[in-house]
Amino acid sequence: MANLMMEPVYERPAALEDRATHYCPGCTHGVAHRLLAEALDELGLREQTILVAPVGCAVFAYEYFRIDGCEAAHGRAPAMATGIKRVLPDRTVVTYQGDGDLAAIGTAEILHAAARGENITTLFVNNAIYGMTGGQMAPTTLPGQKTTSSPFGRNTAQAGFPLKMSEILAQTPGAAYIVRRSLHDARHINQAKKAILTALRVQQAGLGFSMVELLSSCPTNWGMTPLEALRWLESEMLPAYPLGDYQVSEAVRALGG
Repeated sequence: MANLMMEPVYERPAALEDRATHYCPGCTHGVAHRLLAEALDELGLREQTILVAPVGCAVFAYEYFRIDGCEAAHGRAPAMATGIKRVLPDRTVVTYQGDGDLAAIGTAEILHAAARGENITTLFVNNAIYGMTGGQMAPTTLPGQKTTSSPFGRNTAQAGFPLKMSEILAQTPGAAYIVRRSLHDARHINQAKKAILTALRVQQAGLGFSMVELLSSCPTNWGMTPLEALRWLESEMLPAYPLGDYQVSEAVRALGG
């Protein structure tokens, strides 16, 4: 029988380190990392990018990319990114933040960065829970969702309603590109990658603040298997956080975003 030569259909992105991560099995942070790395490679930005890591599950994100990186205090990634970009305007500056980091302690930082139109790009990973610290209720936790700090489900009379950060930030004049995508299946992952590519191109063109929100699963803290978590994301999170383009400026449309 003749030897069959198999053509590779996927290779590790050059911008992604060849190492195991600390993320829990089934967590889609790994997918988000791959998409960012692929986008940086395809746009030729690996040597000029600076990643600002948050406090949260992605606290060590800079260890998984072959790019320059730094650590921000909890919630302060947009402030650090602002300083870096203003001092080094030729660099591509990306913040990678979870919902606790961006939508709780860092709400003011991300809001004002968007309002100022800072020419940075944010990847916002929304898994509706505090992952690193034990599964407590987050600003994005759904009404009725059980967490370690809301064992009977989020009570909106006591804890209020979830913050929809894409909708909020889209109202700021400095926001050039604000979209929400999901990581629960291959089709939506492909759409998420296209959005990340566009967000980076927006920064390269100097058009202002860009953010891609990524709905992500957290099997460990949701108390589910990885497959159950993806199904729950689709059935529960998508209705609460509709996917779509929340701000696409005319300049971005002209760019082809």
